[in-house]
Amino acid sequence: MPMIDSPATTPTTPSILALHQTYAEAVPELSVPHQAEAPPSPQLTWLNEELAVELGYEPEWLRGPEGLALLTGQVPATTAQVYAGHQFGQPNPQLGDGRAVLLGDIVAPDGRHFDLHLKGAGRTPFARAGDGKAPLGPMLREAVIGESLHALGILTTRALAVVSTGERIRPRQGITPEPGAMLIRVASSHLRVGTFEYAAWHLGPDVLRPLADHAIDRHHPAAGDAENPYLELLRCVAEAQARLVAQWMLVGFVHGVMNTDNMTISGQGIDYGPCAFLDEHRARAVFSSIDQQGRYAYGNQPGIALWNLSRFAETLLPVIAPDEPEAGIEAATAVLQGYEPAYLDAWTRGMAAKLGVPESPGPGAAAGTSTDAASDADAASDSAGVHLAAVRALGEDLLALLEAQAVDHTRFFRALTGGTARELFADPAPFEQWDRRRVDLGGSSPRDDVNPVYIPRNVHLDAALRGAHLGDLSGVEEMMEAVRSPFHARAHLEHLAGPGEGGDVFLTYCGT
Repeated sequence: MPMIDSPATTPTTPSILALHQTYAEAVPELSVPHQAEAPPSPQLTWLNEELAVELGYEPEWLRGPEGLALLTGQVPATTAQVYAGHQFGQPNPQLGDGRAVLLGDIVAPDGRHFDLHLKGAGRTPFARAGDGKAPLGPMLREAVIGESLHALGILTTRALAVVSTGERIRPRQGITPEPGAMLIRVASSHLRVGTFEYAAWHLGPDVLRPLADHAIDRHHPAAGDAENPYLELLRCVAEAQARLVAQWMLVGFVHGVMNTDNMTISGQGIDYGPCAFLDEHRARAVFSSIDQQGRYAYGNQPGIALWNLSRFAETLLPVIAPDEPEAGIEAATAVLQGYEPAYLDAWTRGMAAKLGVPESPGPGAAAGTSTDAASDADAASDSAGVHLAAVRALGEDLLALLEAQAVDHTRFFRALTGGTARELFADPAPFEQWDRRRVDLGGSSPRDDVNPVYIPRNVHLDAALRGAHLGDLSGVEEMMEAVRSPFHARAHLEHLAGPGEGGDVFLTYCGT
């Protein structure tokens, strides 16, 4: 299998001994020792050199025998994590790393903490069905999606490498066997809402408390200084998820499986299986083959995030107010009520940037007439609030207009940057009326680094993955080149800027 590389400089490489088992030490009840199966003929298919350097690994070392041992899980003290979750709204009391192992966590040269997690590692004690193996296509899909979201400035897990295993596996009944692969995922941690659900449902406060302490220490250390650290943890996670989902909505990303075991405590996106990006803007767009009822449709994502956060809040009640359950419910509810304003604020400010509209009214819009500085400050604040409300309404009306005229989500915003958006509408009159409102709010051409040219279009990504299945990685390499620099148009990548044929009715699969 050919190898795709990315250019990078070379840092000093830490040894395998630099791996720590911080999670297993903090909450030993939530993982078990487990070794990944050794693949019969491993070969490095794709290496994320940029990320390797960021973590402190020398890319050439990762290509060598010691590096390949790390990337295939043939290192000491690896573990499989257990968690629970609500899947499509229904509780599942035990899930976990059914085909994955946590290699450990490392401290990068800049002091940040990262988990290294191996997918496609074979069956674990938490496997439910299947052989625990992963096909090459879905592993490359996760790598591409992670790099795309990262380049768009969205918090996400990323792939360090994809390793082909030399096996042929059958991911779904009736499907021709596909090349097997492993993916090494890098995350701030793998703490999920489902992790807390397992602790709350099965183990109680004696485990829940150290788990919450570990989450605070790892991701939200300021919460540790609060009067009620566990209530503050809930607030931090809710705000982080509000920002994340707002960014997904702005770029037209559909996660596809927003189960509670796929929502992180860190605020990173994770588990990119049947995910996709919008072509035509459609609020009810669903691309996942397993989402038969459209629970996780594009337009449902903000509400689903709040539903998941409510499940998280329920797990924390025994430690938020152990002796006053009613007071704990009241306090947690008040925190959850802050999610919608946080989401709307993040979405509105992001939409303002995409539309080229300032976040606050222009000079003089809130000029005071009194000599009272406090009154003038209040007037300015009121004016800013009115302005943001107008921007929000402008954005919401735009999305309704895009849907009504079946306009491509990504192309519209990029065309707005280039001054050619009118050409995308079969009936331009409603757009022209809308655009006059935008200009009245101070709108001008959006910045070039806000609205992307390239996203992983469904049809193009699928074609690239089918090529990889047949041993040709050139399409994946080309897709990576496009999405890792999404705001810069390049003539030789022009064919990746449009949707292609059939993307809006495209189906994606988990690859499990």
